[in-house]
Amino acid sequence: MPAYHSVFLGDQGVQLLGNFPLLPLRTRTRGPAYALPTLPAGSDPLDVDPESESYDILDESLSLFRANVFFRNFEIQGPADRHLIYCILFLSQCLTTVKPNQDPKSAEKALINLALEHFSLPGEPGFPLNQAYEGPRDRQDAETQRQYLSQVRQELAQRLHARLYADGTGVPNKFWMSFAKRKFMGKNL
Repeated sequence: MPAYHSVFLGDQGVQLLGNFPLLPLRTRTRGPAYALPTLPAGSDPLDVDPESESYDILDESLSLFRANVFFRNFEIQGPADRHLIYCILFLSQCLTTVKPNQDPKSAEKALINLALEHFSLPGEPGFPLNQAYEGPRDRQDAETQRQYLSQVRQELAQRLHARLYADGTGVPNKFWMSFAKRKFMGKNL
C-alpha cells in the first residue's frame, strides 16, 4: 500500500523557494503565506472538509499524519509532498515534546516554544532530508522561507494542541500520543 500524497500537487502558480512551496494557509499568525478565508460559522475546525476553500496543507498534514507516519519510504511526486513531509516531521517532533500526563496549559507553552525555537532550513547542515530538498537561492529567499516555516510551525502547533485536548479531560488524547515514538521515514526534524 503506498503512502498518501498531497491533494495540492496539482496547484499551479505556487511560489517555490528551492523546491519547497509557499502554499496558502488558513492562519492568524503573521507571515508571508497567502491567507485563506476563515472557516464558515458552525464549522468544526478539527474536521475541515477537503472540498472547502478554507482547507489547507496543515489540515491535510494533520489528517494524513497517523496514516503516513508508518511509512519508511515516501515517493515525492511534487513540491506539495515536500511540504507534507516537513509538516509530518514537525508533528512527530511536537508529539515527543508533549508528555502523556501534561496539562493543556503547559503543553501549549511547550509546543509554542518548540515552534519558535531556531530550526534548520532545507540546504543547511542540520536539516534531516537535504537529499530531497534544495536550499533557497539567496539570503532573501532564505529569510522568506524561515518566516514561512515559522508561520507553519506555529499554526501546526496550535492545531495539534486543539486535537490533543479536544475531549476536555485535561490529558492529551491517547490515540495521538501513541504516535509519539514513531519516526516518519526514520527521521526527526
